[in-house]
Amino acid sequence: MGETDTAPRQAPGLTVALDLPSAEVLADQAAIVADMQYVMDCCKRLLAELARSEEDRDGVVPLALWSSALVAYARCFGQEGPLGLRTQDVADLPLQGAVMKFHEWVIEERGKLVRHPDSPFDAAKVGAALAPAGARQRRVEGIAIFATSRVLIDATGVRQLGGLASELAKQTAAKAQGQQDKVLRDAQRLDTGALYALPPLTGQPDAADDDAPGE
Repeated sequence: MGETDTAPRQAPGLTVALDLPSAEVLADQAAIVADMQYVMDCCKRLLAELARSEEDRDGVVPLALWSSALVAYARCFGQEGPLGLRTQDVADLPLQGAVMKFHEWVIEERGKLVRHPDSPFDAAKVGAALAPAGARQRRVEGIAIFATSRVLIDATGVRQLGGLASELAKQTAAKAQGQQDKVLRDAQRLDTGALYALPPLTGQPDAADDDAPGE
């Protein structure tokens, strides 16, 4: 028979929530990385949908994927204070071409998704159906309504958004690495007894202690 391991087993570690300004910044960075990863996933799925023939493609799915990607991307921007991404974060990316122009267009398109149009005619056109010009009596025979189609970008634009999200995720994850060290230092200054008195934080952590979110 083999030897029996009689060494005492170490109890699993305890994790408690940190309500610190530095932890709030780190949580925001982790959320941004997650959102950008979601954008990349949507773009990947959308490219697969766009590669299908018109007959085999479900018109709702590409639009749903594109809309979700726009919303997830844009909500990472526009926060007040130290949270969220800024336009400068996009400008600092090592990308060539009209990156800022494309970013601004994406933000504008997202805005159209989440707010009612300023003018109803931006969403639909109403027309008068007239009798043929050569008809004996010229008159209005009915009303026609034309819904404005929502913008669905082509494969090139989808790749651009996916690439932009990828670079922003990398940039934010790099910042989160240094921020994680700051949170650790702040946590180590707290009263240990008070920390152990806190309720345990449930859920699976996204990264190990020494890893940045998303890596």
